[in-house]
Amino acid sequence: MSWRNWLTLLLLGAIWGGSFLFAKVAVAEIPPLVLVFLRVCLAAIALHCVLRLTGKRFPLEPRLLGAFLVMGLLNNAIPFSLIFWGQTAIAAGLASILNATTPIFTFLVAAVVLRQEPVRFHRIAGVLTGFGGVLLMLFQSLGQPGHDPLWAQLACLGAAVSYALAAAFARRFKHLPPLVSATGQLSGSTLIMLPMAMIFGAGWSPLETSGFVWMNVLALGLLATAFAYLLYFRLLAEAGATNASLVTLLVPASAILFGSLLLGEALKTYQFGGFGLLLAGLLLLDGRILSPFMKAKRAA
Repeated sequence: MSWRNWLTLLLLGAIWGGSFLFAKVAVAEIPPLVLVFLRVCLAAIALHCVLRLTGKRFPLEPRLLGAFLVMGLLNNAIPFSLIFWGQTAIAAGLASILNATTPIFTFLVAAVVLRQEPVRFHRIAGVLTGFGGVLLMLFQSLGQPGHDPLWAQLACLGAAVSYALAAAFARRFKHLPPLVSATGQLSGSTLIMLPMAMIFGAGWSPLETSGFVWMNVLALGLLATAFAYLLYFRLLAEAGATNASLVTLLVPASAILFGSLLLGEALKTYQFGGFGLLLAGLLLLDGRILSPFMKAKRAA
């Protein structure tokens, strides 16, 4: 990758790591499902404006509109709702670590369930190592009061599963410009979340929400969603999907750093241990860390 690609990757990792921080602050005053609606609605409006400015057409074919609704459900509505719900009880850093299991579940869905990708030894090793890290983090919460609630951690893992299903479903949008796909799914998730926000946010008053929280909502919708999507698709086009996937490794580190510096959060020793195992699993799953050894073996 070029130095510009590396800078884009680092910026994207920092922004998406910061999204867990923005959400942690916002859910203190805004119900989770209302916050999800605000996030996707702001992002959808912003991307529709970008579409108009770039002269791209938003497709209105019924088949595509239905697919956008499904994609919005799997890639935005369900995972955002689960993460924000979980963040009412656990730290931003821990939520980001659990969300980093997405590539593991994506591989399981694509390779094992749908048979769309080959199953190789290093990928199996990566899955087992990654799940070992997850189990280490969850084990301390089983029946032990005072630890991070198990339900909140499972909610974040559920979000990762939903992202994995979305990745498999997204293959049908290959013929569309990425900006159009992103705008479509965010529009779909906005429609899905509107009635949910109205039902579950009945007791919430926007006027009683502090200005600082509203700043975090704007950052969540415009910076961490709309702008981040534009950055990601640019990186995808210039550096390829494999290099763009490295952002998965940067997001938890950013969220942990921001959570510690700005919110005073501190992960426990076993959670860092679990993160280490998960990181090792992701590197094995990716496979590039093993390529020098494989080349040396073939040369011999």
